[in-house]
Amino acid sequence: MRIALIAPLVTAIREPQRGGSQAIVADLAAGLTGRGHLVHVYAASGSAIPGATVIDTGVDSESLAALLYRADRPSSADLTAGDAAFAHVYQAVTQVPYDIVHNHAFDPPAVRLAASLPLPVVHTLHLPPEPAMAAALDYAGRSQNRPIVATVSAPQAVAWEGLIRVDTVLPNGVPVERIPWSADADERVVFAGRLSPEKGAADAIAIARHAGLPIHVYGDPYDVEYAQSLVDAYRNDLGVFFHDGVARTQLWQLMSRARAVLCPAKWEEPYGMVAAEAQASGTPVIAYRRGALPEIAVDGRTGFVVDADDIEGAAHALSRVPSIDRRECRRHAEANLSLAASITAHERLYQRMTAPVTLRPNA
Repeated sequence: MRIALIAPLVTAIREPQRGGSQAIVADLAAGLTGRGHLVHVYAASGSAIPGATVIDTGVDSESLAALLYRADRPSSADLTAGDAAFAHVYQAVTQVPYDIVHNHAFDPPAVRLAASLPLPVVHTLHLPPEPAMAAALDYAGRSQNRPIVATVSAPQAVAWEGLIRVDTVLPNGVPVERIPWSADADERVVFAGRLSPEKGAADAIAIARHAGLPIHVYGDPYDVEYAQSLVDAYRNDLGVFFHDGVARTQLWQLMSRARAVLCPAKWEEPYGMVAAEAQASGTPVIAYRRGALPEIAVDGRTGFVVDADDIEGAAHALSRVPSIDRRECRRHAEANLSLAASITAHERLYQRMTAPVTLRPNA
């Protein structure tokens, strides 16, 4: 099968990845290629995916900074740069005889402009509902080339269905077989993710310090002011350590030796890639009950899921982490959170969408 994957153009697709959507695009591209499909990833300049073919769109991700998702406010209403970028991308796509186009960019122009393609189109929604994106999906849904709309978890589908029709759920997954795991751990607590309010780094630090445990924070300043405020607030705290974002292979090693990984999301988490990776590494997860996190982490078995914003409850859960069997975390990831299962689900959808229509004779 010949597949065009449209990556988010607001960041380059390379390690260290800026978020879960970037990571899953890279993993899907390499995985589908490994299964014998011809896969081209249309991505911003500077992108690189080992094991997959990247088409440099010539788009400088910095030029689309106004389109970066912010949980606390809408993206810029000025979509001119996005229109030009995605018009260029889709023009290039039409020059290759693909069987299917799968868009992962969370940008209204990416959805609107794909409606004119003479090919089956899938849009995967990696983020919570947003009015501008919903309007673009509604427009595409009324076009002659109605796309398939997918979310990455069932809770996310429920959230979106208040605005638009969701056709299917294509859960993310993590490459469990590549992630090292350990039955032993030290006292470190880890938070990993972009440093922006919705990911909950501030709560993670408060939870760890309330529990009297050191915490290592890994992430790049997606929201510069927010990141700087965290560094300033804990500059003299000898139990808080800030690190730049690291490649996932390094992060997996670090997580595999941690006491726990904290995922105190301040938004309705669409999936929770870090939580899935943590369990694959054998490490329990402490998460807020938001979005898909209660599906990713099994309360009392692979970690603890506490009420949203309950810092004291999460700190208490940290004291109960020794009761969690780290082997069970790994088993849960193997059975329920694997990239291989995600790739298979994508293949099945693509096959259904491209299967020739058989007309039945009249009875």
